[in-house]
Amino acid sequence: MAVEPVKVPRAGESIAEATVNRWLAADGAYVTVDQPLFELGTDKATQEVAAQVAGVLRHKAKEGDVVAVDAVVAEIDTDAKAPAPAPVAQASRPVSSQQGADAPRPPEPRPEPGPAATRVLAEAGMKAADVPGTGPGGRVTKGDALAASAPAGGGRHPPVSAPGPTGKRKPQGADAPRPPEPTSRAPGNRTTRKPMSPVRKRIAQRLLESQNQTATLTTFNEADMTAIQELRAKYNERFEKKHGVKLGFMSVFVRAAVEALKAFPLVNARIDGEHVVEQHFYDIGVAVSTEKGLMVPVVRDADTLGFADIEKRIAELAKKARDGKIGVPDLEGGTFTITNGGIFGSMMSTPILNPPQVAILGMHSIQKRAVVVNDQIVIRPMMYLALSYDHRLIDGREAVQFLVRIKECVENPERMLLGV
Repeated sequence: MAVEPVKVPRAGESIAEATVNRWLAADGAYVTVDQPLFELGTDKATQEVAAQVAGVLRHKAKEGDVVAVDAVVAEIDTDAKAPAPAPVAQASRPVSSQQGADAPRPPEPRPEPGPAATRVLAEAGMKAADVPGTGPGGRVTKGDALAASAPAGGGRHPPVSAPGPTGKRKPQGADAPRPPEPTSRAPGNRTTRKPMSPVRKRIAQRLLESQNQTATLTTFNEADMTAIQELRAKYNERFEKKHGVKLGFMSVFVRAAVEALKAFPLVNARIDGEHVVEQHFYDIGVAVSTEKGLMVPVVRDADTLGFADIEKRIAELAKKARDGKIGVPDLEGGTFTITNGGIFGSMMSTPILNPPQVAILGMHSIQKRAVVVNDQIVIRPMMYLALSYDHRLIDGREAVQFLVRIKECVENPERMLLGV
């Protein structure tokens, strides 16, 4: 019997172990080349591992097992033959072509639920087959899983009985005595303990490293968003029709960051021991919030991209991150990061550095405020900007001037188009 081992792939130089989140192919099932076998979670991302050969799959690891890189988690018997298709039952009498056209087709198999729905079902001890799905093709969504795992009767209206003497319907059991209210909580239900996910553990580790190994300061400014809003209102429809994506704020800020980084190269550098490593490329990380935590996929060589290309790349990376399909190469090697707490309503914050980067820009919500323009009090859409920086490398003067440069580019986006 020829057996092909299925090993844990290498996902990056700093990653030594991973978790088998869930099996996508059953034990003993016949799998084909490139068919997804299992979902692998590392401390940075989640990825699917596909079969390299065809054959019968035999699991060697269970869901939830922590396995080392290059460890064998399954085997594939390549001598096994694909199962023969089930014979089609013949009709006892001839069927006309019209009758055959109207014959019911076998139902299509439902798509597998997503990672969020799978986690909810697993915590509730339920199977996807027992839950009605409202997603495309009957797929079970996170909302379906939450609804199915809710306590019986929770949030639902009581059944209605037949009309009473007055003609009004009363809920069944309305006249029945109610059980006494509990006077105290049941023992053992006050807390829930569960292990941190690999991604959350990595986030916690990185935050502690950032706080303990850098001399972080934050400087603030504010930007008038009038010019960007007018630009979007004027050109967004034509921009979307031509490029297939909307003109958002983030592409403007990415381009503004590139212009500021070119003017102040130390903000794009990193510290390596007793050396300063200047980086002559501009890989901008854009923070994305996912169900598993904050991830920072990287827009490579942002200085070579236009607004449309940046918007497309951000949309692709954000979708991969939220679908759990993002890979470690998408997350490594950024030189500067932008985070937008404004989408959650944050008005001001002090973002935390993403080592080995030495600076991070924080965007916030847009608020209409009274400001003075040309000695006149006017109402303008304003956004607070925050730049956290490592004071070991960047002085306060450079940090302030860098943020002023960002402000100038945002308030005058035509400068970036003209290169002035």
